[in-house]
Amino acid sequence: MFNKLKPRLAAHSIFEIPLDELWRQGIRGIITDLDNTLVGAKVPLATPELVDWLKKVQDRGFQLVIVSNNNKLRVSAFADPIVVPYISSAKKPMNASFIRAMKLMQLGPAQTAVVGDQMLTDVLGGNRLGLYTILVAPMAVADEGFFTKVNRAIERVVVRFMKQ
Repeated sequence: MFNKLKPRLAAHSIFEIPLDELWRQGIRGIITDLDNTLVGAKVPLATPELVDWLKKVQDRGFQLVIVSNNNKLRVSAFADPIVVPYISSAKKPMNASFIRAMKLMQLGPAQTAVVGDQMLTDVLGGNRLGLYTILVAPMAVADEGFFTKVNRAIERVVVRFMKQ
C-alpha cells in the first residue's frame, strides 16, 4: 500500500531535478503541480528563476503541462503569461487529469514524469498510472490551505511507517 506513496525521486526543489538523467531514461513530458511546487501557494506569477528553468526544460525538448487542484482563475492567471498548458480543478489523485495531460503531450506513462510537493495527490496519482514520480519539498508551507495541511499530517504518519 505504501509503495504507491513512494516517489521514484525526491528533490529539494524543481531546480534540482536532473533533467539530463530523465531524458536518458526516456522521459519526454513533465506534468507539474503549481502551488508549492513551482511557486509558493500565494505567489501569483512565475519568478524569473522559474522562467529560466522552464526555458531550460523546453530547450531540452521536454513538453510540460501544469496540473493543479486549484481553480481555473488561479491556474490560468499563472500559466497563461508563461504560455504553459494547464489543467485546473484536477481532482488529483484521480486518474483523469493525468491521462488528459498525457494526451495533450501525446505521450504514454513510460515517457511522463510527475513533479509535485504532495504524496497523497501528485505521487499517488502518478504512481497509480505508472508515471515517473518526483517529490519536491513544499516552497511555502505557511501559505497552505486547510486540506493541504490535513494531507501533510497524514504524510508525516506515512513517512514514519515507511521508515520502519
